[in-house]
Amino acid sequence: MRKNFVEELRWRGMLAQMMPGTEELLQKEMVTAYLGTDPTADSLHIGHLCGIMMLRHLQRCGHKPIILVGGATGMIGDPSGKSQERNLLNDETLRHNQECIKAQVAKFLDFTPSDSPEGGEPNAAEMVNNYDWMKDFTFLDFAREVGKHITVNYMMAKDSVQQRLNGTARDGLSFTEFTYQLLQGYDFLYLYQHKGVKLQLGGNDQWGNMTTGTELIRRTLGNDVETFALTCPLITKSDGKKFGKTESGNIWLDPKRTTPYRFYQFWLNVSDDDAERYIKIFTSLEKDVIDALIEEHHQDPGRRILQKRLAEEVTVMVHSQADLDMAIEASNILFGKATKEALEKLDEQTFLDVFDGVEKHEISRDQLDQPAIELLTTVAPVFPSKGEMRKMVQGGGVSLNKEKLTDQNRVITTDDLIDGKYLLAQKGKKNYYLLIVK
Repeated sequence: MRKNFVEELRWRGMLAQMMPGTEELLQKEMVTAYLGTDPTADSLHIGHLCGIMMLRHLQRCGHKPIILVGGATGMIGDPSGKSQERNLLNDETLRHNQECIKAQVAKFLDFTPSDSPEGGEPNAAEMVNNYDWMKDFTFLDFAREVGKHITVNYMMAKDSVQQRLNGTARDGLSFTEFTYQLLQGYDFLYLYQHKGVKLQLGGNDQWGNMTTGTELIRRTLGNDVETFALTCPLITKSDGKKFGKTESGNIWLDPKRTTPYRFYQFWLNVSDDDAERYIKIFTSLEKDVIDALIEEHHQDPGRRILQKRLAEEVTVMVHSQADLDMAIEASNILFGKATKEALEKLDEQTFLDVFDGVEKHEISRDQLDQPAIELLTTVAPVFPSKGEMRKMVQGGGVSLNKEKLTDQNRVITTDDLIDGKYLLAQKGKKNYYLLIVK
């Protein structure tokens, strides 16, 4: 008996809407389903993760996932939930972005085809790009073969169109964006005809475009052809704010854009209510494991058991075990006992992420080669006076690069710098100061 995909989404809080008959179809046969993603950047961010996890659960329930990179539609822009048109991308950028996205999604889905030497499964994942079938489709052909099947009245009734027409956007809705639902609908028709796709998955803001696809297929191929749509809710934080956005912007899956340390910290710092929802949505842990974790968390919320397990699971899935280990080690630098070696192991961006928010002082290279007591009072005002610094050094309360300073007159040289440019001073347990040598 095939595992019930709809039931899996339901208990995880990942089911918003579905067309009648969807659950029955999924129980009856191996279904090929697709989800579209926007290729306007060379990395996904955690806002995409719910959709990717839907595909992961789909494959684990025995069905075949297809991820569609919207190379053609990415050149236009989707009005759903947006107040402005997108920037349009060129072909080279789109292809680069597609390859980067596939590498990220391969950590979640098995792309090994069944006829490969390794012997993959019949429900191996595939990636397609709608630019491949749209690039040679002329406007006249599109108007004749696609446009004639869907009335303007039908298109105008969609919420995404109404919101743009009646909203505050000064520019209204361009014809280019208005046609987006037809282009997305044609993707579904093309994939039904060429890949046997019967189900489209997406976020709830896509419902209008997705049902246009099922309607286009019905009107083009006849009433006896059945296709389906299923959406997940748009993920928000418990305070109603947009999920995945921070003061510094998106949380990306690419470690060059968001370090594994910062990525790990994002999940570690979510609220209790959010952790309880997110651990169901963003991990593959089974229901009994999650229920036990929630129960344990409720008994002692201060231990943050849910947040820790959530952060561990998602960091390993997106990055690796080694990245998780480094992120935990980096987290312990601020709050636990660490060594200079631990500091030196961090790459520069992670080092700066760890000490983001601490007081910083820029000094010039020619201000080195003098006693610590001069450097930390006269050059950089870490201490208000030399007397206070002497007292703290005598009491063992001053560290440089996580090593106790026992002599306030020790000369600080370039050999003391982390990464050739940073000196970390610490007063007591929690007060950090970062000297940046220019």
